[in-house]
Order: sequence, then structure tokens, then C-alpha cells
Amino acid sequence: MSPLIRLLASFIALMMAMGIGRFALTPQLPHLLSEGQIDLTAAGLIAAANYLGYFVGAVDAMFSRRPEQVRRRLLGGLWLCVLLTLASFWANGFWSHLVLRFGTGVASAWVLVMITALSQPLAAAAGRPRLGALVFAGPGLGIFLTGLLALGSNLLGQTSAALWLVYAGVGLAMLLGILPFLPQPATTVAAAPSVAGSGNHGIGRLSVVYGLYGLGYIIPATFLSQMANAQFHGQWQADLFWPCFGLASAIGVVLVSLRRQHPQGTRYWLMATLWLQAAGVFACLLGSGPGLALGVILCGTPFLACMQLVMQRSRELAPYATQRNAGLLTACFAVGQLSGPLLASLSSHFSGGLQPALVFAGSGLIVAGGLLLRPVSSAQGLCASDGAPTAQR
Repeated sequence: MSPLIRLLASFIALMMAMGIGRFALTPQLPHLLSEGQIDLTAAGLIAAANYLGYFVGAVDAMFSRRPEQVRRRLLGGLWLCVLLTLASFWANGFWSHLVLRFGTGVASAWVLVMITALSQPLAAAAGRPRLGALVFAGPGLGIFLTGLLALGSNLLGQTSAALWLVYAGVGLAMLLGILPFLPQPATTVAAAPSVAGSGNHGIGRLSVVYGLYGLGYIIPATFLSQMANAQFHGQWQADLFWPCFGLASAIGVVLVSLRRQHPQGTRYWLMATLWLQAAGVFACLLGSGPGLALGVILCGTPFLACMQLVMQRSRELAPYATQRNAGLLTACFAVGQLSGPLLASLSSHFSGGLQPALVFAGSGLIVAGGLLLRPVSSAQGLCASDGAPTAQR
């Protein structure tokens, strides 16, 4: 089967698992709050449960190395995203939403790690690394889709339950369409110990950067719809911010994928995306419509591009440990994400708003970019000389 078809299936898998399974909570928050199911503090805790599940799924995926384990988690994650979204139709109140969001967090992490580990070496082997990078635009278009569906639901006066049902139906259609075309895990062979340790120093620092990025972006990404809803008093204009965030994210991936490929260039681009997001987080502090619009552009455009750049940088540092490092980085990312909503809940409880949390988040992004100022040598040459037999470890 053509690698291009498998890469397209990977793109749609991330579009569904992340856009619907993972980020559907964001456009639903205004509905859940207005319906009295939860308050803003509870919303932060539910989001934290989602990111705790994401952490658990990422850690589990990191140790899933046999082909049958990889495939089982990929398919299981995709089906769980659909089924748990469908189950949300009957959810009502804090605990039911918390449990379901935890489950979708596990499932979406499985899909992200496995699709990353399978699609990127596939694209490299086919001589199409740019198409492999474009796979990461999938979550952006998924967010765009869920945002448009939320806008339509609001215009039609539908409840949150009806929107969960729509999300589940769309997710099922996407899943059934890609099942025969998903990339297949290859037989794995353990790499030499020197390969595993060759990029540890750089991967460790990159993990800290990714964790700070998870903390920095997640507060506006989780509460953007609610901030817009408060600014526009529940009018339909508030529902435009989330799909615009997703569209900007997809465009950012395309722009970054067109850059000139160079290992140190990846580091500079990653620094720029982190600091651009910091500016977007601080723009959200303005609280006005223009401030939120600026936040959408400055946070949204580098959002998925940053994820793409981190995964590429990890392959430059340790190219024969794709799945292990994808799992490690995703777990650190999840720790940062988990900290964000908890910080937002504390901010909301003690100050009555998200302003202190946003200041902390933006500062974390500035620090993350600063950690990349000192270069780390790529391990690619060392790893290539060791002759490791697989990129699917």
C-alpha cells in the first residue's frame, strides 16, 4: 500500500483522537457551565483528569514495544475515543465527566505516541519527511472541526448532550474510513545500548522544555472558549475563537514544515515557537475581544508546530529510539498539562479568575525557550555508525 495513503490515515487518526477525543472538552465547557453541571473550579479538575489519563497512556505506550502491543494500543485508543465520547451523551455532573475525560486522555495518548512512532519513520523511508511533519496538522483540523460543530450546535440551541452525540458520530465515521489504511508496526529488534544512551542528555533537557510547554499552552487551550464566552456573554461570536485556534494550529504546522531542514535550525525554530506562545498567553491577560483574538493567533499558530519540532528534535538527538522518546516526551508533556488545570483551579479559587495562572504559564514558556539557548550535539552520526536495525523501538 502506498505510504502516502498510510500517512493520510495517520493524519485523520490524529484529527479524530486529538480533535474529538482529546480537545472536545474545550468547546463543551461553556455548555457544561451554563447548564449548571459544573463550576469553573470543577472544570479545571476535569481537565486535570484528562491530562492525568494522558500521562498514564503515554507512560504505558513508552514500554509497549512488540508489534502486537503497538497495534493493540493504536486500535484500542481510536475505538475508546469514539466510545467514551458517545458515553458522554449520558454523563451529567462532575464525577461522570471526570471519569470519561480520564479515559479519553489515556486513549488519545496511545494514539499520539503510536502514530508518531509509526508515521515518522514511514515518511522518512519513503523520502517524504515533510509529509510526515504534516501529519501533526491533524489535531489542528480536528479542533477546527469540533469548533465548527460547536458553533452550529449553539446556533441551533442544542445542549451539551446533543453535541457529544454529534462528536461521537463524526468520530466513528472517520475511524471506519481509516481502519484498513493505518500504518502497520514492523518487527522490532533491540538496539545497541550505546544507541539508547547516546542522546540522553539532550533528551532530558528537551523533556523539561516539553513539560514547561505543556504547562504554558494548556491554560488558554482549555479555557479559551470559556474566556470568550464570558467576554461575549454567550453570543455566537464566542464560538469562533476555538475553530480559529485549530485552523491557526494547522497553518503553523504547514509553515514550519516548509522551512529548510537543519538540526540546529530545529532548535532555533522551537525557541521561536515557545516565545511566540508566551506572547499569546500574556495577550489573553487583556481579557478583551482583541486580546483574545491576538491570543488565538500567537498561541494557536505555534501550538502544533511546537509539538512537531520537539518530536523532530528528539529524532535528531536519538534517531533509533523513536517510540521510547515519543512516550517519554509525551509523559513529560502530560505532567505539564496536568499542572496547568490544577493551577487554574487554584487561581480561580483564590483570585476569582485565571490571571495569576496565565502569568505563571507565560513565564514557563519563556523559561522553556531559554533552556534551548545552549546547543546539544545531535547523536545521529553516532547512532548511524552503530548500525541500529530499526526506528520502531
